[in-house]
Amino acid sequence: MSLPFIGHIYRGYPIALVVFLSTGLSVGMAQYAFGEFAGPLKEQFGWSQTELNYSLVFSFISGLLAPYIGNLSDRIGIRPVMFFSLLLIATGFLLRPFITELWHWYLFSSLVYAGFPGATIMPAGKMVGLWFPKTRGRVMGAVVAGNNFGGVTMPPLAAAIIAALSWEMAYVTFGMIMAALGVVALFVIVEDENKIETEMNQTGRADQAHVARAAARAGLTVKQALRNRNFWLVMIGLVAATFTYQGVLTQLRQHFEESGFAPAVATTAVSIIAGMGIFSKLAFGRASEKITARVATIISVSLQAAGVFIIASADATPLLWVGIFVFGTGFGGLGALIVLVVQEAFGMKEFGGIMGLMQVGMIASSAGAPYMAGKIHDATESFDVSFFVIVAIFLLGIVALALARPLDAEELEAQTTEPGG
Repeated sequence: MSLPFIGHIYRGYPIALVVFLSTGLSVGMAQYAFGEFAGPLKEQFGWSQTELNYSLVFSFISGLLAPYIGNLSDRIGIRPVMFFSLLLIATGFLLRPFITELWHWYLFSSLVYAGFPGATIMPAGKMVGLWFPKTRGRVMGAVVAGNNFGGVTMPPLAAAIIAALSWEMAYVTFGMIMAALGVVALFVIVEDENKIETEMNQTGRADQAHVARAAARAGLTVKQALRNRNFWLVMIGLVAATFTYQGVLTQLRQHFEESGFAPAVATTAVSIIAGMGIFSKLAFGRASEKITARVATIISVSLQAAGVFIIASADATPLLWVGIFVFGTGFGGLGALIVLVVQEAFGMKEFGGIMGLMQVGMIASSAGAPYMAGKIHDATESFDVSFFVIVAIFLLGIVALALARPLDAEELEAQTTEPGG
């Protein structure tokens, strides 16, 4: 089921737009806007910061499901996977207004995270790799800039609805938006190799058609990747890097307010980080085509480490804004680079399965980071110590990525043509 080609507009563009919205709104609603709901939920239910943050720990479900979702997307295609994933996220939001107990909050948060792999990283990796084989770095940067679009738009939207109506209506609005996007994805997404080649020929991209077909088949299998030392080094590097999402991003809004910012300024600061990320993703995506995604990731994580260190060290002073700027510059590029590093190191042949295994490793960051942040905050009434710990974790990741030596194009091709490969 798909829409016909419209004029001479390259079909990859509307597909990229849908993936942009899918990744961006999912992250914007679940992560960037998390802090907007913290106050109302704690006030209504009397939950502690640890209890509230523990819902973020259930993001480990994304990691557990990711290998199966990735393998499923390799076998049946990303379109049905994406559709049902977006519906899961929508359901998780639509049910949240009915919570009366803490376990309800955890259950519905689990539904949201169950939909994450098939709504975010999987479609971004597969669609960009197939439809834009020669410019995947810069296009990936543009597509995952959707995360920052979500970060700029979703917290203010949530704050406005909460102020005017209620936190319940904010979640209902989120759920309706995600359900509608799921229906759109069902009609727009196309990944058939023959249709891609035909579309490229019809829109003056014949030179990319053979590249797209070759890229779809090149790379390592899951079994080959697991025998490669770089798989484990890349996993350590990416797991360390992703402590930024649940350990830093979801806590920043509250940290800024506790550091002396007025509530509106704290929200603005998070939105500025999100806005900066749009340009950061474009810059790092383009840079990955020149200096490799691995080196670009090392630079991204280094900037984040410096920014988080400053943020944890400064109160509401000009120095805090310096930390925000440095962190935002590095943070934005990571969303694009995670996928590009995996594609660069292991190819597209079984990207879904390999990316899924990477996300299993990321359970350590998605589940461990918010629990650590919540416990330390409850004990010290500050996120400073947890931020310093995450800086140390960033440094470990930088070392691991520096030690990795991804296979070059010829080695990937050799692995692809091995018996059983």
